[in-house]
Amino acid sequence: MLINSAADRRGLIYPDCEDISLSRQCEILNVSKGAFYYKPMGIDPYNLDLMDLIDRQFTKTPFYGSRRLKVWLNKNGHEVNRKRVQHLMRLMGIEAIYPKPNLSKRRHDHEIYPYLLKGIRILKPNYVWSTDITYIRIGRGFVYLTAIMDWFSRYVLSWKLSNTLAADFCVEALNEALEQCQPEIFNTDQGSQYTSSEFLKPLKARGIKISMDSKGRALDNIFVERLWRSVKYEEVYISEYRTAKEAFSSLKKYFDLCG
Repeated sequence: MLINSAADRRGLIYPDCEDISLSRQCEILNVSKGAFYYKPMGIDPYNLDLMDLIDRQFTKTPFYGSRRLKVWLNKNGHEVNRKRVQHLMRLMGIEAIYPKPNLSKRRHDHEIYPYLLKGIRILKPNYVWSTDITYIRIGRGFVYLTAIMDWFSRYVLSWKLSNTLAADFCVEALNEALEQCQPEIFNTDQGSQYTSSEFLKPLKARGIKISMDSKGRALDNIFVERLWRSVKYEEVYISEYRTAKEAFSSLKKYFDLCG
C-alpha cells in the first residue's frame, strides 16, 4: 500500500515508541512536529479569562468590534479600556466582520488579489474553498485552530492546531487538503499567513484562482464563521480542554464524525 498523504504518514508515528524519538519519526516521515507538539501559549490568568469572555461573545456576535466588546465587558463587571481589548483581539487573531471605511493607505508589501466571489453561484463541490483561523482555550493557555472548507458541501477538508499565528500550520492544512483534490477558486482574507509566499506557492503551482476579501468586507467568509460557531458550541465550550493533546484528540473525533 502506498503511503502518500500527511494523514497516512502521521498514522505511522508512535509517540510512546522507546526505540526512536518522536522528533526522529517526524523527520523520517516528513511530518511537521507541530502536528504533535502543541504547547499552549501562556498568558496572564486575568487576560486569559478576558479572552475567554471575548471569544464566547464574539462567537455570538462576530460583528462586535473592540468598542462594543469593551462596553459589553464593562457592563459585565470588567473595567478594561478599549486599548486592552484591542490588544487581546489581536492576540486572538479576531476582527469584527462589519463593513468599515478603509482610512489607511493600502499596503504594498504583498501582492494584491481581487475578490472573485461577488454575485457568484456555488453549484458544485470543489468550486470554492476558503480558510480561517480561530482561538481555542486550553487550560492555562490557548492555541489556534485553522480549517479549510468547501463552500458547496461545507465539508472540512483539513484542519490544524498551532501555538502561534505563523503561516506554517496554515500551509500544512492547505497541502493536506490539496492531496485530496483542488478547487477552482481559493478565498482568504489578507492576513499575513495567506499572503505569504509559502501559502500562495502551491495555489499558483496548480493554477488555482486566488480570491482575497477586501479589508472590512462583511460576511465574506460566512461559511467558515458558521463552522467556528458549530465547533465552539458543539465541541469546544462543552469539553473545556486541559491540554493541547486533549484538544487535538477531541477535535479529531469531532471532525471525523462531521465528515
